[in-house]
Amino acid sequence: MTTFLSGIQSTGRQHLGNYFGAIRQHLQLSREEGEHFYFIADYHALTTTPKPEDLRDAVRETAVTYMALGLNLEKTCLFRQSDVPEVTELTWLLSCVTGMGLLERAHSFKDKTSKGIKPNVGLFTYPILMAADILAYDSDVVPVGKDQVQHVEMAQDMAGHFNNVYGDGSPEGAVFTRPEARIPADASHAKVLGLDGEKMSKSYGNGLWIFETGKPLKKAVNRIATDSRPPEEAKDPAGILLLDFLELFCPEAEFSEWCERIRTGGDNAPGYGHLKVRLIELIEESFRDARALRDELLADPTEIDRRLALGAKKARERAAATRDRAIAACGLR
Repeated sequence: MTTFLSGIQSTGRQHLGNYFGAIRQHLQLSREEGEHFYFIADYHALTTTPKPEDLRDAVRETAVTYMALGLNLEKTCLFRQSDVPEVTELTWLLSCVTGMGLLERAHSFKDKTSKGIKPNVGLFTYPILMAADILAYDSDVVPVGKDQVQHVEMAQDMAGHFNNVYGDGSPEGAVFTRPEARIPADASHAKVLGLDGEKMSKSYGNGLWIFETGKPLKKAVNRIATDSRPPEEAKDPAGILLLDFLELFCPEAEFSEWCERIRTGGDNAPGYGHLKVRLIELIEESFRDARALRDELLADPTEIDRRLALGAKKARERAAATRDRAIAACGLR
């Protein structure tokens, strides 16, 4: 039976980049045959040193987001990362077979430091904790956004190093299962641009919340970067950020029509205001039912906690077995 594993950071409200890059894929895969483990990465969130109350709120918000968007909880184990302390033990074991050079090549670390984010040791060793998350559940498939593929490859390397040092050299004697990444079939949506044209990220403050609606949604859409060219001027659709957003929601035929009108220019060409109005309509329509369900779930927080506790129980059982196997291989017990 195939085991699927992925996680999402609890660093705030989930934006469209999170949805199209990872969450949507998680929702689709939760209906496939196999075992499904999806965790809320609150240990990872500590690299940004959030306030305790903000972290707790973010964990609940992330859980509600998955539930409201339709995660199949009958087939999926949804849990808090910190409810499975075995992953921190595995992190230490993996860190002892991981070279510094591997961590120094991590794209996420280099990207954040290049943006002026002050690094801490947790941010630097982040890939080891992520590898422990992946390997703890004998994961076969890790559905991730395209920008996270390197982390899965690093988990493969760490599993290989550990198996070479402590395994018996045979596939049957491997301590850890080698995971494989799976990115969305529609890879063009795997990296969603932010309101400023850079990668959408909570760290950069350029995101658009999945459940945004009404005046706040209009205000956010109006922040999408545009230029001062008049509507009638013929333009290359590839250079218009608003069209990147519209493509996420538009039916293919409608999107092609927008592009053609902009490419041709003239009196029939839409202005940026027309594109914004249509984008707002599509976002409102796409998440209307999920917004209503989210409100229902938030009215009964005990049900959210109950679901997370059930998920944690199953996750700990699996992770403890992997931890015990790894510790025995090391000669600690």
